[in-house]
Amino acid sequence: MGSTTTGSLALAGLAALGLAGCGGLYVSPLAPPPYRAEIPAAYDRAWAALVRALARENVPLRAIARDSGVIASDDFVAPIGVYADCGRLGDDRVEGEALVAFTIFVERDTRTTQVQVNAKMRTQAHRKGGSGTLRPTPVYPCASTGRFEANLLDAVRDLVRE
Repeated sequence: MGSTTTGSLALAGLAALGLAGCGGLYVSPLAPPPYRAEIPAAYDRAWAALVRALARENVPLRAIARDSGVIASDDFVAPIGVYADCGRLGDDRVEGEALVAFTIFVERDTRTTQVQVNAKMRTQAHRKGGSGTLRPTPVYPCASTGRFEANLLDAVRDLVRE
C-alpha cells in the first residue's frame, strides 16, 4: 500500500510541474528610480502650478499637504503601456488596464523647487498580448514608463512661466 501512495504522489507532482510549464513565465519590468526634477521657480509658485497641472490632468487626489510638500493621488485607471509597464507573459506583453497612484514630494531650494514623484502600479484587468478577454487575476506589479511624470512636470514648468 505504501508504494501506491508514493507512486500517486510522484505522478501528481509530475502533472503539476507539467501544467506549471505550460502557464508561461511572467517577466516583471524593472522598476525605475523615483522621478526627480527641478522647477525654476520659488516654492509657492511651483506648488500652485503643480496643483493646477494635476487638476488639468483630472488626477484624483487623496491627500494634499502644502506645509509638508506632499501630494498623494488615489488609484486611477490607465491603459497599460501609457503610464504603466506591466512586463511580459512569455514572449507577449501584458496588455489591458493598470491601477496607477503617485506620491509627489515638493521641497524648497534656494531659488528653485525640487520635485520627486514616486509611482505605485499594478494590473487591474489584463491579458497576454492582444488575445483573449481581460482578466482581473492574477494581479501583476507594474513599473512606471515615466510619461506621466515627464508630462506633468513639463506642464508645471509651462505654468510657472505664465
